[in-house]
Amino acid sequence: MNTYQNTYNYSPFAGMTMDEYSFIQHASAGVTQNQMLTFMAVYNSRRKNSFDILIATLFGFLGIAGIQRFLTGQTLLGFIYFFTGGIFLIGTLVDLFTYKSIANDYNRHLAYDCYQIAKMNN
Repeated sequence: MNTYQNTYNYSPFAGMTMDEYSFIQHASAGVTQNQMLTFMAVYNSRRKNSFDILIATLFGFLGIAGIQRFLTGQTLLGFIYFFTGGIFLIGTLVDLFTYKSIANDYNRHLAYDCYQIAKMNN
């Protein structure tokens, strides 16, 4: 998918897919402009790029499995992958094909958390 090309000087949407941008628009509906600035600042500082997840997954084939799970907050699964060699490389292989959905799932949960933070900020 193509990434969203922002026409503003400040680029809060750099590297974002249209699906992610659409979800962000939906998730941040009903917030004020100040809350939206807070939302985007927090979201951009914490979101995971799918390319980073792919690189972390590839480290699993070098013997350091589970990094992609640690990056996405799945600590228990990260330890399981680490101590079992990516569940004998099968889990790492599956993650290699699903790295985009791993990043999207993390970013969707993050958007909800950022929405809550933005709503608390008046």
